[in-house]
Amino acid sequence: MNIQDKLAVLSSGAKYDVSCSSSGSRRKNQGGLGNAHYSGICHSWTADGRCVSLLKILQSNTCAYNCSYCLNRRDQEIPRASFTPHELADLTMNFYRRNYIEGLFLSSAVIESPDRTMELMLQTVALLRRTYNFHGYIHLKAIPGADPLLLEAAGSLADRVSVNLEMAGENSLALLAPDKNHPAILKPMAYLHHRAMEQGWKKDGRSRFLPAGQTSQLIVGLGGENDRQIIKAAGGLYQDYQLKRVYYSAYMPMNRHPSLPDLPAPLWREHRLYQADWLLRFYGFKVEELLGQEEDNFSEGYDPKVGWALRNLDLFPLEINTAEYNLLLRVPGIGNVSAKRITAARRHGRLTYDNLAKLGLVLKRAIYFITINGRYYGGIPQTEEAFKSRLINPAGVKISPRQISIFDYQVTQPPAVLEVRS
Repeated sequence: MNIQDKLAVLSSGAKYDVSCSSSGSRRKNQGGLGNAHYSGICHSWTADGRCVSLLKILQSNTCAYNCSYCLNRRDQEIPRASFTPHELADLTMNFYRRNYIEGLFLSSAVIESPDRTMELMLQTVALLRRTYNFHGYIHLKAIPGADPLLLEAAGSLADRVSVNLEMAGENSLALLAPDKNHPAILKPMAYLHHRAMEQGWKKDGRSRFLPAGQTSQLIVGLGGENDRQIIKAAGGLYQDYQLKRVYYSAYMPMNRHPSLPDLPAPLWREHRLYQADWLLRFYGFKVEELLGQEEDNFSEGYDPKVGWALRNLDLFPLEINTAEYNLLLRVPGIGNVSAKRITAARRHGRLTYDNLAKLGLVLKRAIYFITINGRYYGGIPQTEEAFKSRLINPAGVKISPRQISIFDYQVTQPPAVLEVRS
């Protein structure tokens, strides 16, 4: 099989791993080729049509494991191919010189054993770093069960290393991937985290062990886990191993197996989990706050932040001129940037409705949860039913045009106001 055919097979086999964006690396060019970007590299197109991306590829798709959900599993009848380290390193550099890529995402099926697989991938990365003097971004998959010395080399050579947990439920993983188990997956995460904490920044300040941290991936709708179990597992990874990100991938049927679902997981579940994950990482929410006591899954009709607000209506409306920053972050429609702008702007005077419209918050959502100088502009009663009528459009419900009644609550310009007494 020639290089072009291998590229077609092994790039296709890598496309189902979504944990491949980059960020956080400070690796600098030391007289070679490429730079790892602190701001991150992703799969995207610039305005002039240039692709800014990673080469996302497998070292090999010849797997010793037989995970029932995996396209590359041992019993699957598919074309098999493998790159030698020199072939893959040379291919990466040719793509880089042609400005097709800015970095490498390298994974692999398990070739013979975890150690053998890691050795081949590390040979590829070592060629790029030491022979080609490549200083660009490299994301490497760690294989659970590999020797700690190989993990040490991976953390030293790559910018980011990831291990996919795959399923939040240990029983589901044992059923669908009999060659894998949670303790074996978590062990390399723990080792890499420990080594990163030990080494920290080098004295010259230019690089450190595993500069872009670790990531992992959870498959949604495969093992039957609900959203509570999935987001709890993600929260544990953030807390115990300080992962940079957990990625969520809605299950897509690729194989037939009695234990596999017949239908794909709805994409809205993946979307809601990403929204909840964002609240965990950047908004100060805790895992137990994201779902109500009687809820196991996020609502299709509204995002987790709105869900929290509906369960805590006694905290609203918040006075925009006095509310603390961490409470502003809890208001639907107000994000990190707009909350910072609000706290900065009100140092110079009290904010008005017109001021807020210029500060970047989503006013059509936030207006129901705030007061401005003691006035409530939402125009609806402070009840869960009233909020849902404005914030949720039930799936399948068609809104027909009708004559506006003077009894309808409307946010107008300027909006109707209601005095709120403290």
